[in-house]
Amino acid sequence: MAARKSQVGRRGILPKGGGGRRPGLWARILIGILIFALVFPPLWVGIYRFLPPPITPLMVIRMAEGRGMDYRWRPLSEISPALVQAAVAGEDARFCQHHGFDFAAMRAAMRANERRPGKVRGGSTISQQTAKNAFLWPGRTIVRKAVEAYFTVLIEHLWGKRRIMEVYVNIVEMGPGIYGAQAAAQHYFHKDASRLSGLEASRLAAIFPNPLKWQAATPGKYVQRRSRKIGGAMAFVRADGLVACVGKLNGAPAGPVILNAAPPAAARAFVQQQAREEEPAPPPAETPAASDLSPAPAEPDALLNSDAPAAAAPAPASPDQPSG
Repeated sequence: MAARKSQVGRRGILPKGGGGRRPGLWARILIGILIFALVFPPLWVGIYRFLPPPITPLMVIRMAEGRGMDYRWRPLSEISPALVQAAVAGEDARFCQHHGFDFAAMRAAMRANERRPGKVRGGSTISQQTAKNAFLWPGRTIVRKAVEAYFTVLIEHLWGKRRIMEVYVNIVEMGPGIYGAQAAAQHYFHKDASRLSGLEASRLAAIFPNPLKWQAATPGKYVQRRSRKIGGAMAFVRADGLVACVGKLNGAPAGPVILNAAPPAAARAFVQQQAREEEPAPPPAETPAASDLSPAPAEPDALLNSDAPAAAAPAPASPDQPSG
């Protein structure tokens, strides 16, 4: 009888009056993962709310690939307002309206990917890109996107828009081994980030989607076209206060706070244009580079060098005016 009780005990059945059963190995592992997920990410995000990220996972990966690392943190007050305006114009025109996710842009990206399955297009906001760049590794798996969404919610609530933009323009990849506004300004234009002109800022924002392929200082035709579009949109960003949620920028007025407000008509039109835009195929022979060399597109470049907001597009350039 004693032997039978011993066998029953070894099977995990406790005799009457015994204590509760201890969790098994897998249960303890799951509990540990849950505690880690609930405690560590908010703590990590909270530290970066006050301290600059010393390094990011992408920087580590690129160094392992032999690309080196040039990373020089600058407070947002020491970065040209033009770069913030260009980032919003080129990457996330609804930055001040959404709370981390732009579902309209996601739907547009899904439609574009259905039309052209071979050319994957993303609909990430600046908040999502900042969460990915600061805390995660590159990739498009469901698991990584889910973790990215979690970190996006955390930074939106714990950082706010100004800190998100400050981290974004400091750690975004801008070339092989080049990260952030200061390193890019020195590398491409040999100047401090606080002195970037509107044209230079639009060139930097134009290469954000593919900084390992595109060049800001000596851009190709596609980057020139994209830079001109961003430059024209920057006028609306300034005039319509689309970076007001970031606050005061290096001498520029903060403007009215427009969080949760509907974007102005000019911004809506630009967002719709961005949603339709895809990287074009090489132009056909009958239309050779006219969009790059004609004098008319040079006007946005001239507009970029003005610090005053512009509510309307300037008059067309004269035929003999050289292109930018």
